[in-house]
Amino acid sequence: MFILPNNVTIIEVGPRDGLQNEKKHVNENDKLAFIEALQGAGIQEMELTSFVSPKWVPQMADAKTIVEKSKKVGRQFVLAPNDKGAELAIEAGATSIAVFVGVSNTFNKKNINRTTAESIDALQPVFAKLKINDVFIRACISTAFYCPYEGKIEIEDVVALCKRFVAMGANELSVADTIGKANPRESYELFKTLKEEFPDVLLTAHFHDTRKMAIANIFAALQAGINRFDTSAGGLGGCPFAPGATGNVATEDVVNMLDTLGIETGVDVKKVCQAVQVVAPHVSRPIDTGMYRLFENDQL
Repeated sequence: MFILPNNVTIIEVGPRDGLQNEKKHVNENDKLAFIEALQGAGIQEMELTSFVSPKWVPQMADAKTIVEKSKKVGRQFVLAPNDKGAELAIEAGATSIAVFVGVSNTFNKKNINRTTAESIDALQPVFAKLKINDVFIRACISTAFYCPYEGKIEIEDVVALCKRFVAMGANELSVADTIGKANPRESYELFKTLKEEFPDVLLTAHFHDTRKMAIANIFAALQAGINRFDTSAGGLGGCPFAPGATGNVATEDVVNMLDTLGIETGVDVKKVCQAVQVVAPHVSRPIDTGMYRLFENDQL
């Protein structure tokens, strides 16, 4: 017998994680239209943008404008990987900030030129500043299952990193299958362990759909007691430091599955499909419109 939650929170990551590596420039008005369409679909938690150097991530150069101009609906996250980013985010009015560290040392070195331990140490003053400003902190745990350089990641290493974040004051842990290699058994085992270790911390699962296993992994995580999931409208996204990793699991696919299971999300799948059509003309990669075609034919 399946034990599933009655309600699930969808955290939309398309405007940040989905667009940050997009080669084609997406202007701020189109980003804002995408964000507004997603909010209109019922999304209450969303990653809006990232306060990183425009030299390294030019797509996020308009972060300040996006925060200032987007409608204030629910909890809106911005990524701030260092002290400078956190300072800029707070100045722009951000009240929820995400940071990230990979469990894998090699992944961290490729990504931010620091080991995992060095990355955590560097974030301690950032956490202190965020706590002083009463900011909600979302800690993103990359390579929690597999690393493209080191292979399989042990559960105890994930737990150890999560403990460091919780001790520093993280309000939420978003735990990611960065290269989309996890299977449902691994998903269940890791998230069951994390639920037992951190019963009072918000736990979110973040799956990439590289091997088309994301939906199965989400179902396994549901059985482990997880009721928060990162998703990206249209399956947008990817990671430049994880060879072969494709986009995040599509919001419309996850909401559709949850709807069929009778699990409430407060998100309208048809309106998510419409939001995908808002951004689709402005990105370089083709977006699978299968779900949208079903909507057009009134089959959803």
